[in-house]
Amino acid sequence: MNYRIVEGSDKLDTRDIARLLKATYWADKRSMDTIEKSVRHSSCYGIYMDDPEKLIGFARVISDYATSYYLCDVIIDPEYQHQGLGTALVSHIVTSPEYTKLRGILVTRDAHDLYRRFGFEAADGRVMVKPPEVLQNP
Repeated sequence: MNYRIVEGSDKLDTRDIARLLKATYWADKRSMDTIEKSVRHSSCYGIYMDDPEKLIGFARVISDYATSYYLCDVIIDPEYQHQGLGTALVSHIVTSPEYTKLRGILVTRDAHDLYRRFGFEAADGRVMVKPPEVLQNP
């Protein structure tokens, strides 16, 4: 399976993002206006199939880039789930230099095992927190 991860809302079609979000339990009722606004004010990541050119995954990050980031709206098209694409997308994000030294936060009712692989720990039911990496000899 050939795929590529792209960064930036300018490289993503909000109609494709809306299609993915409408398949979720947390964003299925969001209006297009809300989706567009959330994309505009977040760092966005997408997974595209190279052939055909199709958005199959999406995630966004909200951050102050100094202390914390909030990972949200992580979704893989149901047709492409359980093929390692969610792992690839989350790995791409949490290993990005702008986030590695920050505390990561997310809210989910499922996929805890996926996020634990990247250092997130359950803090209170659905909330998971990933402590920042500790600098060795700064």
